[in-house]
Amino acid sequence: MKITVERNQLLAPLQVAHAVVERRQTLPILSNVLLTATEHGLRLSATDLEVELSVPGKIDKCTVPGSVTLPARKLLDLCRALPDGTLLTIDSGGDRAAIRAGRSRFSLSTLPATEFPGIDVTADELALELPQRDLRRAIEATHFAMAQQDVRYYLNGMLFEISAGKARLVATDGHRMAVTDLELDLPSDVVRRIIVPRKTVIEALRLLSDDETPARLGIGTDHLTLSAADVVFKSKVIDGSFPDYERVVPRNQDKVIDIGRLALRESLGRVAIFANEKYRSVRLQLEAGLLRLSANNAENEEAEDELEIDYAGPGLEIGFNVSYLIDVLTALRSESVRLHLSDAGSSCLLAEPSGGNSRYVIMPMRL
Repeated sequence: MKITVERNQLLAPLQVAHAVVERRQTLPILSNVLLTATEHGLRLSATDLEVELSVPGKIDKCTVPGSVTLPARKLLDLCRALPDGTLLTIDSGGDRAAIRAGRSRFSLSTLPATEFPGIDVTADELALELPQRDLRRAIEATHFAMAQQDVRYYLNGMLFEISAGKARLVATDGHRMAVTDLELDLPSDVVRRIIVPRKTVIEALRLLSDDETPARLGIGTDHLTLSAADVVFKSKVIDGSFPDYERVVPRNQDKVIDIGRLALRESLGRVAIFANEKYRSVRLQLEAGLLRLSANNAENEEAEDELEIDYAGPGLEIGFNVSYLIDVLTALRSESVRLHLSDAGSSCLLAEPSGGNSRYVIMPMRL
């Protein structure tokens, strides 16, 4: 393969593709990026065997079409170190690739493109198209509740469930849960249920734009394919059974309060400064017309804040992880938030006063 490409035209897709390359790899070729050049352009691919990302790129000239794998990190660092507008000539042959950039010369080791382990996917059982903005916002509203490195591997991802003409995204780490609905133009009898890995969710959030440009989702028995703006993202899915999330949603709670979302988030942010660094607990005291927030730490430092509310019911004292509350208040977009409470030992349900598409459940902490 021999191509001539402008530095920025290579750097941009390389930065996107490099995101899926893991630093610690058992197979050396997984540290490489696959470059495939034709007369029509360049395509860069990277994989960690769980996800695969393929990104298009432009080239000035393709002298010899072909494919080669190059060390992703070194190629990225080299492109970043070169001045804007620099023309690179990449000429691969044998186990080396010669790169020329102005008066600079570089030699990179290569591995055969035929050994690059792409993810083979079967035919999609279901394909759907929707605006990137809608999918992005649904993921933003849900992803933060996913578990990280939990032994219950099915929690280290997000449930993507399609039924009744809509998609439902569910994430939980066992202490909190986020549920978001996304309307789809699908027959109501279409039903699919997959668990998408955490890395796939984070990468999808990074790739999707906040506009009406369409994104295509392909869903199979063991894979998910996301196509957006000529970027193709393939992922395996988690083989497991997601918990029955509907059983976790509390019902018939007798204490309901509406409060300004930003005012509550700012108050929690102030109180959180003095919360215990390990447990991050904050105390909520509900009284007639008043919500009192307080926290303390091992140094006997304390914080207390009060917010006026429209409430005339019985009092309640309950504790929560302050970070969980702030995450929900950040994800919501409404001016106010509705809290559904019962007693000190029951979970709290948070949602928009109008209902909205998202619901959040947070388990209490022992005070």
